[in-house]
Amino acid sequence: MNKSPTQGETPSDLIDTRILELDDWRGEVLTKLRALIKKADPDVQEEWKWNVPVWSHDGLICTGESYKKAVKLTFAKGASLEDPSGLFTSSLEGKVRRAIDFPEGCTIDERAFKALINEAVKLNVSHRK
Repeated sequence: MNKSPTQGETPSDLIDTRILELDDWRGEVLTKLRALIKKADPDVQEEWKWNVPVWSHDGLICTGESYKKAVKLTFAKGASLEDPSGLFTSSLEGKVRRAIDFPEGCTIDERAFKALINEAVKLNVSHRK
């Protein structure tokens, strides 16, 4: 899918469509991650940029890309976040971003994931002041 929101179509609608298009384990993982993001931050805003789902709160938190072997969440300021549970699995050498790859059959540490989302929001809010 390569589209922008049309009149009456929200970014959340586009994310719903992406999930339906995946029609396999990747859609299930993206659905679960989306729910965890919303649970961690009820004020999160869903956006559609660069042809991928984006979650923001006072700035970009993360993007959700879908690949053949993984769903990847890329945290815009991941290098500035504490990751005591070791969730970040890629882009570890980057100076700004960090990412988490969720392959088929993965187990999501919900507590640690929500804590990471909360830390990303806290960082965004602190930079706003």
